[in-house]
Amino acid sequence: MNGGEWIAEVLAKHGVRFLFTLCGGHISPILVGCKRRGIRVIDVRDEKNAVFAADATSRLTGIPGVAAVTAGPGVTNTITAIKNAQLAQSPLVLLGGATAGVLKGRGALQDIDQLAVVRPHVKSAVSVKRVRDLPGAVNDAFAIAQEGVPGPVFVECPIDLLYDESLVREWFAKSAPAGKKQSMADRALSWYLNRHVKRLFAGADRIELPAVETIEPPLASAAGIRTLANRVRKAQRPLLLIGSQALLDAPSIARLADAVNSLGVPAYLSGMARGLLGPSLPLQMRHQRKKALKDADLVIAAGVPFDFRLNYGRDIGRGAYLVAINRSETDARKNRRPDLALIADPSRTLQTLAAEVDGSVSRADWISLLRASDDARENEIGNQAAQPSELINPLHLCMRIDAALDERSILVADGGDFVATASYIVRPRAPLSWLDPGAYGTLGVGAGFALAAKLCRPESEVWLLYGDGSVGFTLSEFDTFARHKIPVIAVVGNDGCWAQIAREQEEILHDDVGCTLGRGSYDRAAEGLGARGLLLKDPAEIDGVLAEAKRLARDGYPVLINAWIGRTEFRKGSISM
Repeated sequence: MNGGEWIAEVLAKHGVRFLFTLCGGHISPILVGCKRRGIRVIDVRDEKNAVFAADATSRLTGIPGVAAVTAGPGVTNTITAIKNAQLAQSPLVLLGGATAGVLKGRGALQDIDQLAVVRPHVKSAVSVKRVRDLPGAVNDAFAIAQEGVPGPVFVECPIDLLYDESLVREWFAKSAPAGKKQSMADRALSWYLNRHVKRLFAGADRIELPAVETIEPPLASAAGIRTLANRVRKAQRPLLLIGSQALLDAPSIARLADAVNSLGVPAYLSGMARGLLGPSLPLQMRHQRKKALKDADLVIAAGVPFDFRLNYGRDIGRGAYLVAINRSETDARKNRRPDLALIADPSRTLQTLAAEVDGSVSRADWISLLRASDDARENEIGNQAAQPSELINPLHLCMRIDAALDERSILVADGGDFVATASYIVRPRAPLSWLDPGAYGTLGVGAGFALAAKLCRPESEVWLLYGDGSVGFTLSEFDTFARHKIPVIAVVGNDGCWAQIAREQEEILHDDVGCTLGRGSYDRAAEGLGARGLLLKDPAEIDGVLAEAKRLARDGYPVLINAWIGRTEFRKGSISM
């Protein structure tokens, strides 16, 4: 087998079902090898979307997603997506093509120092030197990506390791000086090239696939669990904050939800944790988190760093006993030093904690107080949604989307103002049914995330919520959806501007420069790329258009709804720093 086939063998052994890519001669043997082994090869229109898709695959399945990109610009095009995965702590493997080893630094096509470019954004970056080392390097990448604090790993695969030995020898033979009368320099070059090929393929006929390693998440100490359990029993006003990191252990998510239920502690969910407790569990609070944090006497941050999303820890009252459960010691202690730090997997820790506490404490008054505050905010949002607006009130549109969701829906969030509005209103129905970029706040994740979501969960409706700014990053991927028959439903909240920025910029600086967009015909663009497009301007037509989109998706078509919305003051003052 050639090197590309050996890589495919390792991927298959790890249970990889999809390889995301944009084709290139440097990596063609990997693509062909994967196809021959039943791994579905999905080619996208921009390399970053291959990495976004691999990222989402990791989150949804618990198995690191894999992307393969060609050398040079193929690799550099992935940097934003790789950085997003690093900050979101998503385990994935990026395979990058590269020029032949003997040509590095000599001006070959697309030859750059890729490791230097990628290394700051990954857990590990290696370049493989011999064919026999390819399986081990890829196998190690899976382990490194998952252990401790998960993240992306880069494996550089030079082109002369991937093709058949006979073809590589032919390439180097053509590179050697021809003719009977060779100079000493010519003979030295021929000797060097022949020696290089021998080293490349030495031992390639004796490769054995390495064993797949099971990576266990880090566990909290028994003493730490006992200390926390005692605090939970004594607390009168406890709060549980659950973030994306608690969902990294995908196989145990059902047990995590049971544990949170058993603890009886009111919980706020953020990021990937949205949907963990279903749409309406009494313990789950959605609004007024800042006030609740000021009043709590115990705050447990499970997989939640004290970053800008928690006002750098300042939203938590100084009188509260603060607990951080995090795989990352840095994140556990960033900005606000906890009273107790458990450097461990949040999901497994909460499961162990629930067994220790054994649900023996009732806090009906505290929960009723939070519930009343939560319900009051829901009523406020409902009243704002009923207000008249030019075109369509975005809050009303989000409420109708929520009403239209299938129980197995997956929501992909890619945008600023419209998508953040939706996060207050649209309720994920189940665990692992909300995908957002994470701490990096990257625009452009939508198409890659939606692509992976529909592939991993073909029975689910996949709703991609776009702003009209963010849709510009990945609109071309509707060609990918159409070619590969991936029937996602996209809704573009089209208000003709970068609303989240414009609102504050206009008020503070009295200028909307750079913030104005046209009300683009995104529905027609999607039609031109092979999808189905629907234009929505009239509030009275919302339910009908959403129903038509669902019907088209059931029939196998990707759909884009271009919803013309008005501007509101719902999120005034919400810009993050």
